[in-house]
Amino acid sequence: MAKIHKTNAMRMLDKANIAYEIHSYPTDGSLSAKEVAQALNHPPERVFKTLVTTDNNKGFYVFCVPSEAELDLKMAARTAGVKKIEMLKQKDLFPLTGYIHGGCSPVGMKKLFPTFIHATAQNWDSIFVSGGKIGLQIKVNPQDLKTITRAEFSDFIKA
Repeated sequence: MAKIHKTNAMRMLDKANIAYEIHSYPTDGSLSAKEVAQALNHPPERVFKTLVTTDNNKGFYVFCVPSEAELDLKMAARTAGVKKIEMLKQKDLFPLTGYIHGGCSPVGMKKLFPTFIHATAQNWDSIFVSGGKIGLQIKVNPQDLKTITRAEFSDFIKA
């Protein structure tokens, strides 16, 4: 097996003594979150995508959303305690977080932003989130993810 170079997310989890597993899958970067779940052979509701949003007033918010779900921007704004929220432009993702689209992890961003994990994560003893690189997921306990990102569990997806 090829050696996997540690990402910032992995280094942060190591430093916090949080257990995780690395799962890689072949991709050209074009897989949807649902297709990532299929590649990992796990239910899509257990694989979470990381979405970064802004309130256009220099406020940034991170949402961990089940792979098949869609972020409800009005619910997300209420969850974040702001009037309005929108998705961060893809070109702004790397300068803000240090991660690229398709490889954005909620762990190890350049700065710790208010983070929200969908409440269904609590239904699992472990979930998958990006490991900080395209083609790499980390399997982690949702409570540990909550702790390291200082997140809250909440509901913010479209029904």
